[in-house]
Amino acid sequence: MSRFLPKSLLGQTLLAVAFALLTAQIISASLLFRAAQERTAERTAERLANRLITGQVQYRMSALEGSFKPDEVRRPRDAGLSPRDRRLPRQFQFRFADTLEKTPTDRRLPKVEQALREKLAEQRPNRSITDIYVASRPQGSDPVVVAGFRSANIEPDQIAFPNRLILIASVSFENNGSWQEARVRLPKNQPRPLPGILLQTAVLFIVLMGLLYFLLRRITRPLADLTERVSAFSRNPDAPVPMDETGPQDTRQLIAAHNAMEARVAALLDEKDVMLGAIGHDLKTPLAALRVRVESVEDAAQRGKMAASIEDITHTLDDILSLARIGRSGVEFERVDLSALTASVVEEFEDLGKPVALGANPRIVREVQVTWLKRALRNLVSNAVRYGGNAEVSLHENGDAAILRVDDNGPGIAPDQIEQMLEPFQRGEASRNRATGGAGLGLTLARAIAEQHAGTLVLVNREEDGQIVGLRAEIRIPADS
Repeated sequence: MSRFLPKSLLGQTLLAVAFALLTAQIISASLLFRAAQERTAERTAERLANRLITGQVQYRMSALEGSFKPDEVRRPRDAGLSPRDRRLPRQFQFRFADTLEKTPTDRRLPKVEQALREKLAEQRPNRSITDIYVASRPQGSDPVVVAGFRSANIEPDQIAFPNRLILIASVSFENNGSWQEARVRLPKNQPRPLPGILLQTAVLFIVLMGLLYFLLRRITRPLADLTERVSAFSRNPDAPVPMDETGPQDTRQLIAAHNAMEARVAALLDEKDVMLGAIGHDLKTPLAALRVRVESVEDAAQRGKMAASIEDITHTLDDILSLARIGRSGVEFERVDLSALTASVVEEFEDLGKPVALGANPRIVREVQVTWLKRALRNLVSNAVRYGGNAEVSLHENGDAAILRVDDNGPGIAPDQIEQMLEPFQRGEASRNRATGGAGLGLTLARAIAEQHAGTLVLVNREEDGQIVGLRAEIRIPADS
């Protein structure tokens, strides 16, 4: 799932804020919806309580005047009924009933029941409620409404708006076997808090996320430019270019600190190049003079040993200077057919009579520094021949990565020493004799060159039947190097 999440600071921040805002709105919507339900239940209970109390008062007044007729209360009158009547006729609003009548379409409302019980207890504290029932039902399925319309010769299918909901409240008081029923019609347009909450959420999202986007862009754009500049400087530290200080104050300070650091690093690298040039000149000159003087030694064996020692020192010095100058040599990247490069290196060793063979060699084109990459491949082949007795060089492609592979049949390297062998002056053979291993800078140079191409150097033992049969060295160069 993490692969679908945004990777940038802008995207992650916007996603986090959107999630937090959505969560807050869901909680707020739940609270508002509950409050709206409670207010609706309170108002509905108040209407039903008033209807019950008004019906009881009318009943008492009719009884005192002697005009009370039980049938008129228990059964609605015919007057004033119309199939298109939009209002609940008066004779349906209150009545006495012997039993509690329920229908399959009833939807009981416990919250309204509780609120109605409390209202009646406040207004009629001297009367104890035995039972209470409040439900909503379509008026076309209410038996009292249907019976009333039939008494007026109106069939149920002629009733206007049969699906319009009405509320029925039936209350049984203590020491009274009958039920008092009150009916009210629900308003056609009930308050709906959800659309308002959705609109509010949409407005909040548009305003807040829009403002946050522009604010974050002001912060992240300079950071993206800084990242690009750091990457460019790591590839070419010879040409430091100060960045414009933009964005918030904190970002400006970061860019200013980077500009100062970049200038300092460039100055240090320049000083290093001057120092290395001086070292190369000051050491190679006396070494050349020593080489000339060695020729005057009469003992051929001693002369050969002395010349070999001077040659070792010269090669070691060359390796040290090369390692220090990688990335500062001024050699440009160019598009090269790696198969031709690989074949040319193999031919060099074949011309010297070395046991080096060319394996798979498909055509793969990459932008590389030809001089340095050849140097790295030569180092790997030389190590394979020196320690493994032979080398097989091949070229492969794995996804977008081009792989320069060198296999040998030597003893390999102990797994716990592979990383150590990539460090400067680390060798598989203890002496510093170039004939048996040199100064231990070959793999270090190869790794530095691979990293200069945004790639990696990988060493792994080749195994067959659980036994090490050689070492495999790979320079892996990505397509965007």
